[in-house]
Amino acid sequence: MNVYDIAFLESHIRKTMAFYHPRAIDPHGGFFHYLRDDGEIYDRHHRHLVSSARFVFTYARYGEYFQRPEYLRWARHGLKYLEQVHFQSDYQGYAWTLRDGQVEDDTNHCYGLAFVLLAYATALKTGIEEARDGLYAVHELQTRHFWEPQWQLYADEADRHWRASDYRGQNANMHSCEALIAAFDATGDEQFLTRALQVAQAICLRQAGQDEQDRGWIWEHYDRQWRLDLDYHRDNPRHLFRPWGYQVGHQTEWAKLLLMLDRRCPQAWLLPTACRLFLTSVEAGWDTEHGGLVYGLDLEGNIFDGDKYFWVQAESLAAAAMLGNRTGERRFWRWYERLWDFSWRHMIDHQHGAWYRILSPDNQRYSDEKSPAGKVDYHTMGACYDVIETLSRGNVSAS
Repeated sequence: MNVYDIAFLESHIRKTMAFYHPRAIDPHGGFFHYLRDDGEIYDRHHRHLVSSARFVFTYARYGEYFQRPEYLRWARHGLKYLEQVHFQSDYQGYAWTLRDGQVEDDTNHCYGLAFVLLAYATALKTGIEEARDGLYAVHELQTRHFWEPQWQLYADEADRHWRASDYRGQNANMHSCEALIAAFDATGDEQFLTRALQVAQAICLRQAGQDEQDRGWIWEHYDRQWRLDLDYHRDNPRHLFRPWGYQVGHQTEWAKLLLMLDRRCPQAWLLPTACRLFLTSVEAGWDTEHGGLVYGLDLEGNIFDGDKYFWVQAESLAAAAMLGNRTGERRFWRWYERLWDFSWRHMIDHQHGAWYRILSPDNQRYSDEKSPAGKVDYHTMGACYDVIETLSRGNVSAS
């Protein structure tokens, strides 16, 4: 394993995609969202907006990078499902979940719209020109119903009548920032980059400034006035999209996004903030006994959820490589190597392909459900593409 070899990273992407393709394709529309370790589909009836959108991302990126037009056809297949099944014309929103093609949950989530925007942007960048209108339509929908200019941030959720709840969260804004960067890359339209910078500054400077320990960490949950809500999901700390605590992986994921912004629109605060978020969180979140980055830290910065999640390792190794490239500092490349070593030994299924979703603190699997709704290895393949792009720029300190 040579984690500095682009051919190694390309091979890993191929093996990961081979776990999903073609078994995840539903010829009747969209993709199957529930796969066991060996690839068996264990629920053919349920669909989640996040998975539906992320499959478009994985197929479009793969088709573009490896010059495989048939994968772009399946990306179009996924877009069609988003447009014709998830989208609900009666309330002009996207169904959060479906069962047998019928709406199960009609809540409007900003997080979901962020991934629909990312799907359209990724598809457009690969040359799927018909995605352009959808990209602008989703951006307008998200802006009209969720953007709060007084906060320079998005609200989080609304009912089918678009009445927003009191909850505000950083996660939907983080992935909106990601999608906006992708929209800028696909269109060259400066409005997307401007909005992405607004979101990043509001979260990573203003909101992170509320950290009472003065670490500048980003809390997950807030009220309508964007004040910290320290009790939200304290009784449900492992919630799939809104976990309690400081999320190590979200600090490092923000570090990656800040570096992406720095390449497109340099500002003095971006790099030092990215360095601080990354280094302080991985130092606090590394499991010194069993290896790997843990999931959650409590208010004092101590480990409270020691589980190992696939996306935390993947996003962090991408951030480490980007920081190493940007700064030229060896310490970031050491983290890159350490995270790959842990992931290779524990998180990656070398028999069937793809990454295990979650491991216990001592790195054991909880179940054989490798890819339930939400996963699709968008994080892991995406991280490899990010690293390939980074390594292609040089400035690698691998020794």
